[in-house]
Amino acid sequence: MTTPTSAGGPPVDAEAGAGVLLPGADSATSGAAVPIGARGSGQLADVWRRFRRNRLAMVGLAIVTVLIVLAIIGPYVTPYNAFEQNLANTLKPPSAEHWFGTDVLGRDLFSGIIYGCRLAITVGLLTVAFSLLIGITLGAVAGFKGGAWDGVVARFIDVFLAFPPLVGAIVIVRAVGGGVTPVIVALVVLGWMTTARLTRGQVLALREAEYVEAARSIGAGNRRIVMRHILPNAIAPVLVYSFTSIGVVVVAMASLSYLGIGVPPDVPEWGRLISQATPFLRVPGMTYLWLAPALAIAITTLGFAFVADGMRDSLDPKLRGGN
Repeated sequence: MTTPTSAGGPPVDAEAGAGVLLPGADSATSGAAVPIGARGSGQLADVWRRFRRNRLAMVGLAIVTVLIVLAIIGPYVTPYNAFEQNLANTLKPPSAEHWFGTDVLGRDLFSGIIYGCRLAITVGLLTVAFSLLIGITLGAVAGFKGGAWDGVVARFIDVFLAFPPLVGAIVIVRAVGGGVTPVIVALVVLGWMTTARLTRGQVLALREAEYVEAARSIGAGNRRIVMRHILPNAIAPVLVYSFTSIGVVVVAMASLSYLGIGVPPDVPEWGRLISQATPFLRVPGMTYLWLAPALAIAITTLGFAFVADGMRDSLDPKLRGGN
């Protein structure tokens, strides 16, 4: 009997991997488990080896690491308070005192960019985490149960997909009220559907697999089958999509703030900084006002996209010829 690996690679002979379990499986269902657990460290090393070969993925990983470090320690090492206004020091060009210059409120732009990084990473991670929770739960139920459950979840997905994302986010934020929390709520409400569809498709493809039937034949319950045997093998494409989604969330948040709907006006968020720089787009020497936050958004989005691309290739050896 052959069974698929969690990396989406070629089937592995079950007899050759006898006694080897998926992460989280136990001896009660070892005969039905996908044979990867005992070689888990070796497989992780193989995934990491393939990931390292992708230069853009390593660049993305470096970018993401720097962004996370800045999000954690940035506010404690910046030269100025990101919220401190000095109307006598507005629109100063980059200098030794203010590396990125000052904005229309006299705030240090470099400190504002670092604070915006913390805000972007926090909102991005929280939004994707809650979207994964909702999407994986509903997708797994729809794919495994089928029938009426599948129909109800599919209709929910269709209803939410009918809303244009930006317009829907504007409506939700306006209804709930301004601030970071309403932005997260709006982006989660409009961001879980693709995760649910991906999970549903993966679960549908795996629920009739031989190792699932074997687990069912020895008395494993539905919850155990889904949690221990199906989801670990179905999660790879969902994780790849989630990393891409973080960049999408950063852009969406910046778009809302640019329109004056997201965070409060005094918060130095990247989209808000670009919005404040809009009147100076054609003013010579004022490029720094919008260039720094725009580059921050672009670099963040590309960083997570590069990591997602590397994860896709490393988790699916067939895309690299199995090397």
